[in-house]
Amino acid sequence: MAIDYTSQEYWNGIIKMSLSKFFILRVLYTQSMHGYEIARTVAEVTKGCCTPTEGTIYPALREFEEGGYVSVVVEATGGRERKVYTLTDKGRQAFQVAAAAWEEVTKYIVKALI
Repeated sequence: MAIDYTSQEYWNGIIKMSLSKFFILRVLYTQSMHGYEIARTVAEVTKGCCTPTEGTIYPALREFEEGGYVSVVVEATGGRERKVYTLTDKGRQAFQVAAAAWEEVTKYIVKALI
């Protein structure tokens, strides 16, 4: 099936997929969180523009953990276990690099619209 490049849904999906990893790092930059809390906070920070699903968050978190960007601690709460994710120094550096890259790209996107 051919991609419909005239579809706003297509472009929104591509943009949001890229932004999800950035915003996961962003919310973990300020504090440690568990998966559901990360999703909720990303949605709040982006005012609903980026609302990552479990299918987006957990693979990204696994990738970040494997790369040494986050550390994970399992906590027991109310008889349930949940993983709490914390950015490592490498993760904090990754967020800063990502922020600079997005800032640069955004500048050019805005200039191209004028």
